[in-house]
Amino acid sequence: MEPILEFEKPIVELERKLHDLSELSKQEKVSFSSEIKVLEKKLSQLIETTFTNLTPWQRVQLSRHPNRPYTYDYINAIFPDFLELHGDRYFADDPAIIAGTATWPPRIKNSKITQLIPICILGHQKGRTTKQKMERNFGMAKPEGYRKAIRLMELANRTKMPIITFIDTPGAYPGMDAEERGQAQAIAECLHMMFSLKVPVLSVVIAEGGSGGALAIGIADKILMLEYSTYSVISPESCASILWSDASFAEKASACLKMSPQDLLKLEIIDGIISEPKGGAHRNWEEASELLGTAIIKHFQPLLFPKNKKALNNISDLRALKFRKIGLKAIAHA
Repeated sequence: MEPILEFEKPIVELERKLHDLSELSKQEKVSFSSEIKVLEKKLSQLIETTFTNLTPWQRVQLSRHPNRPYTYDYINAIFPDFLELHGDRYFADDPAIIAGTATWPPRIKNSKITQLIPICILGHQKGRTTKQKMERNFGMAKPEGYRKAIRLMELANRTKMPIITFIDTPGAYPGMDAEERGQAQAIAECLHMMFSLKVPVLSVVIAEGGSGGALAIGIADKILMLEYSTYSVISPESCASILWSDASFAEKASACLKMSPQDLLKLEIIDGIISEPKGGAHRNWEEASELLGTAIIKHFQPLLFPKNKKALNNISDLRALKFRKIGLKAIAHA
């Protein structure tokens, strides 16, 4: 059964009525064009009203929607020549993080870029079926996942490959086995590596960006978020458990955390918001991929081929400066 969020139910019910009326029209060979037009207009208005007035908690739910495209879905759509590489060369391969190489630019309609260059792609990957969720550990990476990311970033740095990362995780895995293998150290080394990279880096939060597990592959020259994604230092449930000793206050916590792209853009934590198809990326994967690919080109192309060539020589210093400035605007408005 297709998962439906509570606030989506009126939309889905109206879509079913529209579908049934269209089918009836075909079967009975009777025209219901005027009625169909009325329902289509009503549906469009309902979607517009619903998604314009989402609460912070509804945005969190939408970012976790099980039908949202995951990293692999976007890669397959816009980087079809992606070659995945496995393992951290220390312990194992972590399926919660995928890493590999592809060719720039993204494959989107009407792209006029002809100069092809190799790039490195990293990203969290959640599972869609129960079996996949277990295999991917719900997108929560262990130390070997972050060490795999470090290995690929070192390769990209040596070979001068620009890097794109896709963020979609509730956070790094907090299990005992992960802690025993140095989870905190792996994340810290990943952060250090990203600050020292001499190649351009772009990060995109495609759904749920949670805690240090997200930040570990999010130190970038440009940070973008999809329209209905979230990005936060902690999940609403964990925040509520700490502040009020009750995870059921997650809805209240989500309003305090300022997790939405709109809030984070105002605070200058991110650099841009990528529009999603009407009603969210889960309703139209193809359009979502086109919008994502277009935004990646818009924001990354100037970093790859800057007018001032000397800018690339100082790119790691500029990246560090960018992150040092984060929070200054929030302090000024406090």
